[in-house]
Amino acid sequence: MANSYLNRTTGSPTNSYKCTFSAWFKKSKTGGNNQQLISEYTDSNNRTYIGFNSSNQFQFGSYQSSSWVNDFYFSRLFTDVSAFYNFVIAIDTTLSTASDRVKIYINGVLETSVAGSPTYFSQNSSVALNSASKSLQIGAINGSDNFDGYMSHVAFVDGQALAPTVFGETDSTSGIWKFKSPSGVTWGTNGFHLKFENSGNLGLDSTGNSNTFTVNGNGRQALDTPSNVHCTFNPLIITSAGGVAVRTPGFQDGNTTALFDDSGNNEFALTTIAPSKGKWYAEFKWANATGNAASTVGIVKSDFVLQTDVNDQGIVYKGDGNKVVNNSSSSYGASWTTGDIIGIALDCDSNTVNFYKNSVAQGSISIDADTNWYIFCSSYALSSTTRSVNANFGNGYFGTTAISSAGSNGNGSLFEYDVPSGYYALNTKNINTYG
Repeated sequence: MANSYLNRTTGSPTNSYKCTFSAWFKKSKTGGNNQQLISEYTDSNNRTYIGFNSSNQFQFGSYQSSSWVNDFYFSRLFTDVSAFYNFVIAIDTTLSTASDRVKIYINGVLETSVAGSPTYFSQNSSVALNSASKSLQIGAINGSDNFDGYMSHVAFVDGQALAPTVFGETDSTSGIWKFKSPSGVTWGTNGFHLKFENSGNLGLDSTGNSNTFTVNGNGRQALDTPSNVHCTFNPLIITSAGGVAVRTPGFQDGNTTALFDDSGNNEFALTTIAPSKGKWYAEFKWANATGNAASTVGIVKSDFVLQTDVNDQGIVYKGDGNKVVNNSSSSYGASWTTGDIIGIALDCDSNTVNFYKNSVAQGSISIDADTNWYIFCSSYALSSTTRSVNANFGNGYFGTTAISSAGSNGNGSLFEYDVPSGYYALNTKNINTYG
């Protein structure tokens, strides 16, 4: 979450020259501001941070006693908002070669795209992240530059520079780097492993060290993990209307809330996943709709996303109760407004889509076969009014509010209403099994 972070004060390290930091994370926001993964902050002249700058470049800086003792960034950009990255940062300042003292592995591969004129730790220098009595923060530095996205299995090892294979492995079938639970690790005094398994104590350390963190802000547990990546809205997709580019709306809550604020112009929020097979369900709750055609929920072919007005080329259920099918409008179902929950059941096998208002089906609509379909919401703001919609792709929340009671047939996902038989949440585990 964009205002959340965890903090604790470090103890005397097992070895201040060697340590390893590993984190699995999925970004929700790109650019705009710095986003930190881990940091320590004493004052403006003594601070260390590992994260991303406003240009989406990875940075590792350590400024001690008013001098940069370690400072470099990568030329590579990190803008993917649909998948988890795994960063493993192994530090050993005892090594003779300066560039070997910090090794950074991204999804198991050593990163070498260092830009500019890097500064590396001097030999046998202490690492501030693993020094005594430091204010350590996960997801921020000094309470700001918050990471905006999802984190999972954040780990720190005091006293060893470990290989990435301790924290992940290559899937033998797909070749994709996947999570592996670290085992047999000697964590050291300041070591910790945050699994985020306990929703009531997200900062709980699982190493046995009791290096538990304090939680700040409104961060919450999510079902979106490296082992099962959930669909969200995708802020990187820019559609067009009448040949004119239309920017995406603002996004919040891990890209599950879309804010439509461009007065008089349509804005579109499309999903990160566009299936072509299987049966899929999602729910959308409008925070301020008006029961007219200004707000819509629908699906659109992936071929049309960058070419034309999504509302004209998709299958759309409008707030006034009408539908649009390939630019042809007709009556359909009940009108809907603020607080109503619009469900969508997309059947890419039998080639139909059905919309629901508060669990009541509005009628099946035929769709084209053999194509990828994005689910989307759209709206335009009237005057200075910002409209917003909260999506539930199976995580069990509308914005920051948990669903009131889970329906049935969720298959591990949490929806407000009963999921139609044979339909599933859009996530990687379900796509692998049912898609």
